[in-house]
This record gives sequence, C-alpha cells and structure tokens, in this order.
Amino acid sequence: MIHRIAITPGDPAGIGPDICALISRDPPKNTELVVFADRTILEARAQKLGISISLKPYVREEAPTPSAIGELSLVQINKKADVTVGKLNAVNSPYVLESLELATQKVLDQELDAVVTGPVHKGIINDAGIDFSGHTEYLAGLCKVKRSVMMLATDDLRVALATTHIPLSEVPNAITKSLLRDVIRILHGDLQKRFYITKPTIIISGLNPHAGESGHLGREEIEVIQPVLTEFQKQGMNLIGPLPADTLFSSSSLDKADAVLSMYHDQGLPVLKFKGFGKATNITLGLPIIRTSVDHGTALDKAGTGEVDIGSLYQAIAAAKAMIKK
Repeated sequence: MIHRIAITPGDPAGIGPDICALISRDPPKNTELVVFADRTILEARAQKLGISISLKPYVREEAPTPSAIGELSLVQINKKADVTVGKLNAVNSPYVLESLELATQKVLDQELDAVVTGPVHKGIINDAGIDFSGHTEYLAGLCKVKRSVMMLATDDLRVALATTHIPLSEVPNAITKSLLRDVIRILHGDLQKRFYITKPTIIISGLNPHAGESGHLGREEIEVIQPVLTEFQKQGMNLIGPLPADTLFSSSSLDKADAVLSMYHDQGLPVLKFKGFGKATNITLGLPIIRTSVDHGTALDKAGTGEVDIGSLYQAIAAAKAMIKK
C-alpha cells in the first residue's frame, strides 16, 4: 500500500526546508511525500546544501506513486517575503500557517493519509499578531475538536501532557478535574484506537514534589488528581498514580506502563528527550486525523549548513504510516 503523507516544513528560515531536501535523497519506501511549501524556498535550500531535487506538482486525480530518489511532490504555497536563512521574519508567519491549514484540510478530506509537521517558531508567529501557542492547540481548532493532547514517543516510552505551552506559573490553576477527565479519555482512547492496545496502563504523575507528600507540599494531588483517577479506575481504566515525577521514570515503573501522563511540559519531556532526542516523534491525540511531528525546533543556527540529523523526520513518517496501517 502506498501512503500519501503531507509534510509542512514549518518556518522557512529554520531547518524545515533542509530536512525536506535531505529526505528527498532517500525517501521512505511506498510513500509519496507531498510537501506544502514555496518552490523557490525548497529549491534555494537544496542548492545551498548541494542537493539535486525535482519538485513535481501534486495531482489529486493521479494514483499515488512512491517518491523517487531526488523527488518530492509539491503543493505550492506562496511565500509572503524573501527568506534569509537563519533569520526569522514575522511577515512569513501567514505562509507558515497557510501550509498547515491546507495540508490539514486535505487530510480531513481523506485526500492524503496523514500530516507530518516541521518545526515552527511560536514567538515569531505571535509577533505577527497571530494567536498561536503551538501545533497541538492550533490543529484542534482546525479540526473543530474541543481538546487535543500532545504526546511524544520514542523507543519503549510514551509521554503525554496534561498542559502544554503555558507559563509554569499558570499550570496549577490549569490542572482541573475537567481538564484531566478530557485528557485521560483522549489518551486512553487513542492508545486503543491508534496503537491497538486493548487495555492500556497509564502512569499519572503528581504535580508537586513527592506528589504532594500527603498534602504537606501541595494539595492538587488530593483535591484534583486522585479523585479523577478514582472515577476512571471504577470504570475499569488501569491508571496508576499520582506518582512522584522524580521516581516514576524508573525501569521498574515504566515496564508496567503503556504511557505516562505528565502534568506540564518540562516535567515529562526532558526525560523522553534525554532517552530519544532525534529519534522521537510528537503525536497529536484526539484529532480525527493522524498528525505527527519532528521532536526538534527550528535550529536557526544550523539552517543551510547540512549539519542536520533527519532521524526524527523518518521516525515521524514511520509513526504516521504505522497508525494508518492500523
């Protein structure tokens, strides 16, 4: 089976165009890679990297054909301004989002099988006057779902987040019973639907040091987290916790789990990225489409240098294809 995978390179000043050019040298088997970008950006970056690339117009009516070596399919998205490698420009922020919106719509329309996203720079998009906190939240809006969940996965470890890109000072108030119910339902449901795990086991971290230590270091575990876990445990979900975040990532704990739910971004992701940076995949749960992403940022200092590891892009494509198969 040949899969058609949409790729959005992300910010044109970063390494998104680089990894698209680089993967054209050895595209995944049985996969048509459809890049949503400006032709001139991709060709200029490929030339800078010394890569010969052929960009053929994507044609919906044609049967999918695997991308040949040196070839990518292209959906033309016009840039808003010239691109200087390594230098952000807020003028191109609408271009970045336009590529994401069109790619998402084509997957929603079942024209393409999944979307794999490259790295964006949230700050420069906000500098353009656009409210944007990240792919996870933006895609939920495009897909018209109440909530989506960010999960990163690498070998033998999946970490989902209850809150994503918000200041640390806002996390305690954001951790509500309603939020946790939504996130746990989505995580549990997609582990079954997307990963075919019949009865998932999920470890839930506490919010406070030592998971609150019986209320002496915070009461969120007692008043918010544990009551929600008890509700779902009575319904038959296999949830373990809340456990202290500094010890739950031990092998003895993780051997029992299909996923970990962390309360905030920098609680769970440093462990996962230490274990698998460059070989991890960002997966958005709770969407009617399959979306995966690389696990790295725009790396402006490496753009155009050729000093880029594309392992995470291969992983993201492989993860998307595996979920399509299921």
